Amino acid sequence: MVILQNGNQTVKIDKGELVGYQVDGHEVIHQKGSPGWRSSDTEMFPIIGPTSEAHFQVQTPRDIAIMDQHGILRELDYELESSSALSAVFKKEYKERSPVRNSKFPEKSNKQFLFYTYGFLFKKQFLLTEAGLEISFVVSGERDMPFMLGYHPAFKLYSENPTILSGNREISLKEVLAVGSRAYKVPDCEKIVLKDDKEVTIETVGFQNFMLWTEVENMICLEPITFYPYDVEQRNLNDGFQFLGNEDQVFKVKISVS
Repeated sequence: MVILQNGNQTVKIDKGELVGYQVDGHEVIHQKGSPGWRSSDTEMFPIIGPTSEAHFQVQTPRDIAIMDQHGILRELDYELESSSALSAVFKKEYKERSPVRNSKFPEKSNKQFLFYTYGFLFKKQFLLTEAGLEISFVVSGERDMPFMLGYHPAFKLYSENPTILSGNREISLKEVLAVGSRAYKVPDCEKIVLKDDKEVTIETVGFQNFMLWTEVENMICLEPITFYPYDVEQRNLNDGFQFLGNEDQVFKVKISVS
């Protein structure tokens, strides 16, 4: 367990997973074991969305990749690269076409192994500042590698009627629950505010969209994404790819509490 501390803020990270963020003792992050979801945060990479209707196949410029829902990054283990009192850096490295065991097999998938047609290095960096928690994602690989990226943090809910603000738009918890597993789409958005017992603000760089998901009333996932997967049929999921340039691509999420 890595623990970051800055004044009245405490962050807990377990093997790269953000399992706690407290401000003045107020826990922001959904706790494992509570109803709703078995995790507290994860990443969606190199794809976002389900693939079962496409027989778990995703077309890439190089060949067909075998991907289960939300890609293969979550099936890899983070390695701690460095840490200090205020920061921590974790990484995952994948070699092109290496088979990765699918944790959803056989209960939820008929694919025992997954693979991607490109190799990559993925870093997740935490920095606890006086203003809040900054999480950066650094994508490294060969030029023109196709990918999508989504960050999937879960936030603990306290009040009976929490709302989510996006610009002048107000979204109720009931509206998110009504959408179900598809997740509520919030396009062209780089900032969201969760109004609950306290206000939690999520600001992003590089993602440009959000989707909101929950199936319970005690937590909600506010997910920055580069592409909303339900805009296309699963066999056309590759429409959501962006392509790596000559340099690493950096995406940022800042969480602050007031």
